[in-house]
Amino acid sequence: MTEILNDDEADARLGADWTRSGAEISREVELASFPQAIEVVNRVAELAEAADHHPDIDIRWRTLTFRLSTHSAGGLTAKDFDLASQIDSVLAAV
Repeated sequence: MTEILNDDEADARLGADWTRSGAEISREVELASFPQAIEVVNRVAELAEAADHHPDIDIRWRTLTFRLSTHSAGGLTAKDFDLASQIDSVLAAV
């Protein structure tokens, strides 16, 4: 089982573009167009599938909201922050 991070550990790993609410981190981003937003979702889907860790993704036209939590562990784990970093890399590349 993956180890749950305590509040201090989670806050220390939180990137500048991410916010934390309890056992969940989230990031909202607005892309230039709907097709670009879907391109980002597709890239993140491939990374998530490879990591066997899947974010909640809300798509509102060209605004995406990513939410991460390790539900099977009951809180935030390193897996959430690793995938958040990969999402940041995808967003930086568009």
